[in-house]
Amino acid sequence: MPVTPAFSTVSSPCLRVPIRLPRTFHGCHQLPRALTVRCSSGSESGTRSGNLKDALSGMVDAQVEELLSREENRTLLDGLDRASQRVEKAKRELAEIERQEAEASQLRSYVEQLESRASEIAESQKEILEARAMVEEAERFLSNMKKSQDSASDDGEIDKDKERLESVKAASVSAIIGTLAGLPISLTQVSSTSQLILHLAIAFVSCALFGVTFRYTVRRDLDNFQLKTGTAAAFAFVKGLSALGGGSPLELNPGSFMSHAFDGALNVSESLLVFAFAAIGLDFCFKTGLISTFPIRKTDSN
Repeated sequence: MPVTPAFSTVSSPCLRVPIRLPRTFHGCHQLPRALTVRCSSGSESGTRSGNLKDALSGMVDAQVEELLSREENRTLLDGLDRASQRVEKAKRELAEIERQEAEASQLRSYVEQLESRASEIAESQKEILEARAMVEEAERFLSNMKKSQDSASDDGEIDKDKERLESVKAASVSAIIGTLAGLPISLTQVSSTSQLILHLAIAFVSCALFGVTFRYTVRRDLDNFQLKTGTAAAFAFVKGLSALGGGSPLELNPGSFMSHAFDGALNVSESLLVFAFAAIGLDFCFKTGLISTFPIRKTDSN
């Protein structure tokens, strides 16, 4: 409700003071409209002025206490107090949320640092593995160069007797393994004992020659897979394709071409299987020391 001011005049021989007093305050009783204060001149003026201030202060305090003691005003004050408490609680919750957000931000930063370190470690490990592979490759290259230099030395340094013996051993092992591997294939292609003996004899001689050639080709490069398989494949193609000459003659028609191509592929596959078993057996003997690799120097034999 709006407050309507009322003026009162304080009269004295020396002073007239207008005082503004409220008429109403939220339904409270109407206050006196006018207040007359008389003061004297001289020494009594200061004393009465102090009494006036005290009187006004007491009146204001009394009115405030009266307003605060009213039930409707107490309800408003209680609501204001609860609102203040809610504001303080909201401030505390906001501060807690800000603290949690700061901790979460620090945790995210720490996780990002860990991920960055992990990626750096992974890259370092990859570089180490690559460097190790390069070192191993360089070591193999130097070892092969040394072996090549050793093999390029004078013939007087090579123990020829040992070489002949090891070549015979390689031929024997290759012939035995290759013949046994080709026995099932020979049994499916012959109809008499004489034909079986012929097939086995051809396989025995071919595998013996393969064993000697394999030893001189591979030398000490036992980890060269391409060299070993290439030697076996070369023998298989030569033996398999040469078998086509003993078959039916080639005619200039698609059927004859297809028949010879199929027979050639079959013969090459069978020969490759035989020489592959022989190569595996020789490689095993080389690695276990049953057969010495080429070359054998006199200093090594001693």
